[in-house]
Amino acid sequence: QVQVMESGGGLVQPGGSLRLYCAVSGGIFAHTTMGWYRQASGKQRDMVARMSPDGRVVYVDSVKGRFSMSRDNAENTVYLQMNSLKPEDTAVYYCNAGWYEGATLRGTWGQGTQVTVSS
Repeated sequence: QVQVMESGGGLVQPGGSLRLYCAVSGGIFAHTTMGWYRQASGKQRDMVARMSPDGRVVYVDSVKGRFSMSRDNAENTVYLQMNSLKPEDTAVYYCNAGWYEGATLRGTWGQGTQVTVSS
């Protein structure tokens, strides 16, 4: 069973940086599509960045040039480096793992980590 666990959230001032971590256990990590999503209070959960198994990354426009997603297949971990943080980046950040079992797409979520950008 694939499980994911996020860490690295916290309180940071506007303009600051944070690095989020997502550790994955189970499954075949190298074949897994990984994504970072966020959910602000009272809003829906939206995609921030998504990386396919071949390493291609798609970012939401609002974080392009500020956030960078990477993965370490040897450590079964994905990272989200967040720079030039803004108050509107405040949200619970979730890691998602997606993979195929035959023709069926499966997915699992972590418990989330809070990121608060405030002075």
